[in-house]
Amino acid sequence: MGIYLSTPKVEKFSEDGENEHLRYGLSSMQGWRATMEDAHAAYTNLDDSTSFFGVYDGHGGKVVAKFCAKFLHQEVLKSKAYLTGDIGTSLQKSFLRMDEMMRGQRGWRELSILGDKINKFTGMIEGLIWSPRSSDGNCQVDDWAFEEGPHSDFAGPTSGSTACVAVIRNNQLVVANAGDSRCVISRKGQAYNLSRDHKPNLEIEKERILKAGGFIHAGRVNGSLNLARAIGDMEFKQNKFLPAEKQILTANPDINTVELCDEDEFVVLACDGIWDCMSSQQLVDFIHTKLYTETKLSAVCELVLDRCLAPSTAVGEGCDNMTMILVQFKRPAQCNASTEEQSSSTGQAEPETQLERSERTELHEVVPFMGSIEYIEY
Repeated sequence: MGIYLSTPKVEKFSEDGENEHLRYGLSSMQGWRATMEDAHAAYTNLDDSTSFFGVYDGHGGKVVAKFCAKFLHQEVLKSKAYLTGDIGTSLQKSFLRMDEMMRGQRGWRELSILGDKINKFTGMIEGLIWSPRSSDGNCQVDDWAFEEGPHSDFAGPTSGSTACVAVIRNNQLVVANAGDSRCVISRKGQAYNLSRDHKPNLEIEKERILKAGGFIHAGRVNGSLNLARAIGDMEFKQNKFLPAEKQILTANPDINTVELCDEDEFVVLACDGIWDCMSSQQLVDFIHTKLYTETKLSAVCELVLDRCLAPSTAVGEGCDNMTMILVQFKRPAQCNASTEEQSSSTGQAEPETQLERSERTELHEVVPFMGSIEYIEY
């Protein structure tokens, strides 16, 4: 549940940016929580043709979220797959690479630099609104050389973080997700989920957890963690006979690739502090109303955070840290085919995508995305 403050911290970190193809706004707020464990990254020009946006929701401490915000996009840039144009594979490898990089002396040192307190007796790293500076972006080259030191055997942090990332290159949108942060696209005012919330009771997650020797109690992995995928949380990744993607908990992301078309208006990435309070469709509807009155996208995000903040901690929902990134497309892209034609031609979408679209007059129940989508589980 976490520790709550007597009054919420409503100060926000907000920023806006743009390039010739899109503009974005973001905002983060600590809220009722005693600490701020979210982090984010936003780069309109990861390279000459690519934009990168990421939301990282930490648990058990802020350090893993901050680590991902600082390094994940750099790993994407360095990936051989990225250099050949395979953004999905580069994202998948970079998610798993985060766990590798946080081990050993170098991992220990970097986590310490990022500011979390280290318990001198146990050696455990315990869990500021934070995002990397622009100078921490795509200009750094680091081969992550092995370092000798007193913490060479450091197994990695016991805290962890979700990661939900959107990479936009030309008319292609690639979404990678591990955890319960979420990415949603608005197409003609209709919300479509581009990621799946990784909860332990999902059949595919439950099967992996049980096969790896874990268990689920009260909807939590081994009775403690209410996520089935995350970066960090090394105590759940100790089976030396299993690869990273088959551990009790895995950082292995789902990958969705979408061909954008002229009906696509904006994309939202947000942590569960938002989704606990608003459905995907409710958030899309809210954003549409505010786009007419607000000039800055960060102002729209701030209004969402204020809308979700609970009046007291008695409710539960609306008491979490909140982070949201809103990315609006400046120019319509060209659709190669209609939504229905593309959905039937891929044959790789989730079974859920066969559901018919809900009527807008009914309850706001989001429809999984049915456009040009390639769903990949590595």
